[in-house]
Amino acid sequence: MKSIADLLADHEFFAGLEPADVEFLSGCGQNVRFPAGATVFSEADPAEHFYVLREGKVALEVHVPDAGAIVIATLGAGEVLGASWLFPPFRWQFDALAVTDTAAVALDAACLRQKCDADPRLGYALVQRFAALLVERLQATRLRLVDLYGGGEP
Repeated sequence: MKSIADLLADHEFFAGLEPADVEFLSGCGQNVRFPAGATVFSEADPAEHFYVLREGKVALEVHVPDAGAIVIATLGAGEVLGASWLFPPFRWQFDALAVTDTAAVALDAACLRQKCDADPRLGYALVQRFAALLVERLQATRLRLVDLYGGGEP
């Protein structure tokens, strides 16, 4: 069985970090599982973790008045779920639901913020990774919305 540090070291999101940094961050992690249909987190709830997905699929949903829940992204193994832990007010902006049985490493947000404060170099490296992830997700969401609602004139 692999350790949390090994699981993080094998993940693309952490590529390029020093092994000691990955080990340092792994102290904030624990293995978690979500059965298909389970809520991983809900919009406006405190963002107390972020997740490194190992197996399964998770849908990010937004609720639209008169339309219900709309899936804006589906994430799978090898992806990272959740960035709201990093930015005040530390609340989720979407709902996340396990589409299939899902295994992940959950990294505790308070622990991570404390470690980032203690090592600003490492904190900056994580913020850079999350900024790139957010730009990628924002672009994907924009394309999804154009697909759903069309790109014509208002």
